[in-house]
Amino acid sequence: MTKLIIQIPCYNEAETLGTTLSALPREIPGISCVEWLVIDDGSTDKTLAVAKEFGVDRIVRLNHNQGLAKAFMAGIEACLIAGADIIVNTDADNQYCADDIPKLIAPILLGRAEIVIGTRPIYKIKHFSPTKKVLQKLGSWVVRLASNTDIPDAPSGFRAISREAAMQLNVFNEYTYTLETIIQAGQKGIPITAVPIRTNKYLRPSRLVKNIPTYIQRSLFTILRIFMTYHPLKFFTILGSIPFSLGTLLGIRWLIFFLDGTTRTRIPSLILAAILIITGVQLWLFGLVADLLAVNRKVLEEIQLRLRRADIEGSREKES
Repeated sequence: MTKLIIQIPCYNEAETLGTTLSALPREIPGISCVEWLVIDDGSTDKTLAVAKEFGVDRIVRLNHNQGLAKAFMAGIEACLIAGADIIVNTDADNQYCADDIPKLIAPILLGRAEIVIGTRPIYKIKHFSPTKKVLQKLGSWVVRLASNTDIPDAPSGFRAISREAAMQLNVFNEYTYTLETIIQAGQKGIPITAVPIRTNKYLRPSRLVKNIPTYIQRSLFTILRIFMTYHPLKFFTILGSIPFSLGTLLGIRWLIFFLDGTTRTRIPSLILAAILIITGVQLWLFGLVADLLAVNRKVLEEIQLRLRRADIEGSREKES
């Protein structure tokens, strides 16, 4: 048996949730059981009532609004406990075409991937401004470099995740889960791929991208943080090489003038060179310490994975 749970993080989505739910499938070829799960992220409108009206199988309620990333992970945990073999995440604004869910989960069913990202036709989406379209492509390119994957549409929230992959995911960022989970998958060696999907008509403005500068800043911070987490030695080596190289060049310049017999002492240049070299060496040392701490992180992640598996198996035994 293969159980699929479609999860929808919601925050005050009463106006659009009904449209989204009415399009979701109850039967999919290759899947023996399809369930719907709504994560109510502290909504103050009638989101919960709409979910119940449309027969949602499971509801996870958060006491207060904790953000999209927290709601996503709360849904993942609930789906795993409920015995999901595959988890499909979609948005409550009906942005993604539900008819493409079979296409989205196909690589998982065929054993070709553990995570599948739906690639939107960015340049064909009319309500995306030219600036947003370019930034979406640029951001996805940066994520591909950081994650060593080939995902064309990194910010897409329409994705399928196998149970094994879901148990390995952790989201530290409070803003969004989209970029972080892709980078994690790439760094952990989780097979990930993408499939083209369709989008529906525009129902409401994005709540995640309130303004372009803030979105860019938060996205870059997320990418930088994950890169530091999984490649601390490489990050601090590159960062420390900048002041070390500048200091070395200044030191060589001072040495050339000194050997040339110049009467000027150029002490400020020598002091600046020493400061830059020391700064570079200190950053390298930070990298070594962070790399040693990364070993502990990997051990803790392995412990967390085993605990998750034990909890899931225990929950499934109780249900059976």
